[in-house]
Amino acid sequence: MSSNHSDNLFLSVTEVQQRIINDIKAIEGIEQVDLRHALGRILAKDVVAAFDTPPCDNSGMDGYAFHSNEIADNETLTLKVVGQSFAGHIYTGNITAGEAIRIMTGAQVPNGVDTVVMQEHTEKPDENTVFITTIPKPYANVRKAGDDLTIGQTFLATGKKLSPTDLAFLATQGIAEVAVKRKLRVAFFSTGDELRSIGETLGEGDIYDSNRYSIYGLLTNMDIDIIDMGVIKDDRQAIEDAFNTAANVADAIITSGGVSVGEADFVKETLEKLGQINFWKIAMKPGKPLAFGTIGDSLFFGLPGNPVSVIATFYQFVQPALKRMKGQDIVLPMIIKAKTTELLKKRPGRTDFQRGILAQSDSGELTVRNAGAQASHVLTSMSNANCFIVLPAESGSVEPGEMVDVQPFEGLIG
Repeated sequence: MSSNHSDNLFLSVTEVQQRIINDIKAIEGIEQVDLRHALGRILAKDVVAAFDTPPCDNSGMDGYAFHSNEIADNETLTLKVVGQSFAGHIYTGNITAGEAIRIMTGAQVPNGVDTVVMQEHTEKPDENTVFITTIPKPYANVRKAGDDLTIGQTFLATGKKLSPTDLAFLATQGIAEVAVKRKLRVAFFSTGDELRSIGETLGEGDIYDSNRYSIYGLLTNMDIDIIDMGVIKDDRQAIEDAFNTAANVADAIITSGGVSVGEADFVKETLEKLGQINFWKIAMKPGKPLAFGTIGDSLFFGLPGNPVSVIATFYQFVQPALKRMKGQDIVLPMIIKAKTTELLKKRPGRTDFQRGILAQSDSGELTVRNAGAQASHVLTSMSNANCFIVLPAESGSVEPGEMVDVQPFEGLIG
């Protein structure tokens, strides 16, 4: 990657996403973790079934098990009950013509039977007799061995982010530990003489550093090892030392502010001295400037300075890149369709990521509305929002009732 901040052309969001993702490979490093600590981690190796799941035929209902040969054209059927099978307690006797056994959900289906009638479709005139009032189809309500998994089958693939369901899946195979990618290490800091940390007194022209907290929250949601380096003053040596320190300990470095094209700043000077950096102008709103490249062995992301721009560019570019670094198989944000309930103002030229509130109507239809003022410094609407409404660069204003692309915030849907 080479520095290219003389190019005045605006790049599209999709183009920048692909450029970044194409430059990134998953980090090295695997560790074994026990199942209770594997939630949210990224699988480093395929997981293969050691045996069939379920391991034997079992009942899908509470009821009575019998052989399908008993089923004829009769509307009813009377059988002799000769025993019972419960989960963990298998019936081992013989079952012959005209006989059935009482069986419970999950219990092994013994030899000699292949069909289960649910309890609700039976009557019991006495302890040893069952009267079947609704005849089931042959093989009904029997879960066959290997229905879910067969021995040798890859059932969780490398790159899968482990969900609670995946933990249950692993447990069905008796797997106590799993190989996952090591956690990604990300360092971040803010620069600026006007920035103050929480707890400090604000002087004339000072502001509290909010971007560090949004970045911290966004990284925490991604289950990443975080190195918060605080606020670095606008001093050439201090900034250079900070970048060198970060590059020595982290897989990726994130800063906010100081990367606009043409901006005179110690951050840009230091980046050009220490790294291979691209300075891009992106046709998006909010969040036009972005820097991306390498410092030593670390990836670098220089985000804009406005609070909402930081969050927007993180979702579009940093989050997919970090997912790719973690070894995750799905990296780009999900897009769904929803009907806007109000006018969405926009001028053609840039892709708009408007803050929206996604909801579901009583009829089940997904709808979306504006979350408030859309200026890049306004955090109120960002706090109210649960999605971005993605309006294409060529689009103008959108009328109520039209379908739009919506990007739900991580974890909201799916």
